[in-house]
Amino acid sequence: MSLPDPNLNISNIAEQLESENSRDRLRALVSLRDLAPEEAVPLILKVIDDENLQIRSMAVFALGLKHTEDCFPVLAKILETENDYGIRADAAGAMGYLQDNRAVEPLLRAFYEDTEWLVRFSAAVSLGNLGDLRAYDALMQALDSKETMLHQAAIAALGEVGDIRCVDAILRFAQSDDWLTRQRLAEALGNLNCDKSLSALNYLVKDAHPQVASAARYALERLAPNQESL
Repeated sequence: MSLPDPNLNISNIAEQLESENSRDRLRALVSLRDLAPEEAVPLILKVIDDENLQIRSMAVFALGLKHTEDCFPVLAKILETENDYGIRADAAGAMGYLQDNRAVEPLLRAFYEDTEWLVRFSAAVSLGNLGDLRAYDALMQALDSKETMLHQAAIAALGEVGDIRCVDAILRFAQSDDWLTRQRLAEALGNLNCDKSLSALNYLVKDAHPQVASAARYALERLAPNQESL
């Protein structure tokens, strides 16, 4: 059996992306996962301003997964100018996959200036993905938010940034009523090697929630492979 002509596939996808039927455009977007970024991105950009919100959301996030040099300015513009906060959140989330530290500044602006917590949450997660120390102050500020999900994002991101100055601040969440916050804390402490982290993890390994205890156990193994935790 002969292999299909890849150029024909791309041509078909491009044609589908211009279909009046939104299902056709959605199917075409899904099929882009099999293309190289250089092939996929120009096609994704065809529907980046689609009238269908689901298609726009998929297209924006796809720019993070199939990234080229063309993706950063597009995502930065969407993050700054898009009216729909869900699309802005998608753009912020996609920027974390670019592994491009130019994204730190627009993400910080979104974190400080956007009025929607979901956008700020996505920005915090992406700042953690980038692991840039410039995000430290913003993430520390997020610890004082009223939104539990922002606490979770900030704790996880601070762990990825890896600056042990944050340990005292995040340890106050060791007795949080929210088990997922405690799990994020345990995971973060696994990246913050100091005596206080080890002590807190030996406390969290006895947590009543099995996923918290498991995360703490794994973090202890990472920090001190030879330590026998309770």
